[in-house]
Amino acid sequence: MTTLPRRQMLGAMDTAKKLTRTTIILHWLVALTILGLCALGIYMVRAEAWGLFHWHKSIGLILFAFILARLAWRLKQGLPPPVRDAARWERLASHGAHWLLLAATVALPITGMMYSGLGGHGFGIFALEFMESHYVAGKAVPVNAGLAELGQALHSWIGYALLALVALHVAAALKHHYIDRDGTLRRMLGNRL
Repeated sequence: MTTLPRRQMLGAMDTAKKLTRTTIILHWLVALTILGLCALGIYMVRAEAWGLFHWHKSIGLILFAFILARLAWRLKQGLPPPVRDAARWERLASHGAHWLLLAATVALPITGMMYSGLGGHGFGIFALEFMESHYVAGKAVPVNAGLAELGQALHSWIGYALLALVALHVAAALKHHYIDRDGTLRRMLGNRL
């Protein structure tokens, strides 16, 4: 009788040839939704479209549940094995970038909740309030103005840093696909190698 490693006994695992459906779905769901929320956030601030904040916060909170599921999945699975051998620096850069992307996706909604909740604006998912807003004469009354300002600054900085990391991630995926021709991108699209 062949004994499988403990990781393989716990369920489907990502391999160098194939990623699990869970990995692929969580990756694309989080990636595309967070890019949409970043675009919406930038638009709201530049166009002063404050009426969209409710949508931004609600979708962000729903996404946060999937981000936490993705984090738990990554912690259980580890990073997917590479499809080919790579130089040590390339493996370290890849691992660092993946963990930074994951950390930024977790930190972005947390800082958004900090900014909105402590700034007196509250937050929730559409009609379901998790933290009540505090308005007096049409103006938000902060619960803690200093922490709300810190949350706002961090939310902005992390958002832009995340966009830069995504750009590097996309560039790396395209390098793998067009220069290395190693199947990394095809695997994330659900194709077996």
